[in-house]
Amino acid sequence: QVQLVESGGGLVQPGGSLRLSCAASGSIFSINAMGWYRQAPGKQRELVAAFPSGGSTNYVDSVKGRFTISRDNAKNTVYLQMNSLKPEDTAVYYCNADVTVNPTRLRYGYWGQGTQVTVSS
Repeated sequence: QVQLVESGGGLVQPGGSLRLSCAASGSIFSINAMGWYRQAPGKQRELVAAFPSGGSTNYVDSVKGRFTISRDNAKNTVYLQMNSLKPEDTAVYYCNADVTVNPTRLRYGYWGQGTQVTVSS
């Protein structure tokens, strides 16, 4: 069993900042890629930022230069620093982790429950 717990969402004005956190716990052997997705009203879920193990970070074009993904591997936690927020960033944000579990050493994908980010005046 692996659980992802998200925090940090909320209401912010345009131009403001938020920092999302997602902590993984449970029978974890290792975590491979971690990332953040979002789903806005009336839109498909999209990958916002990804942090592969041993690879470079990737961002959707609409957030490049504004968002930063980071990892604290000792805490099994991924963060999304969001600056210069725009109304179009409003969405439910979901973290995702590709986890190799104990004791089977099998790999599974896990999702957080989502956290609401609302950017509005």
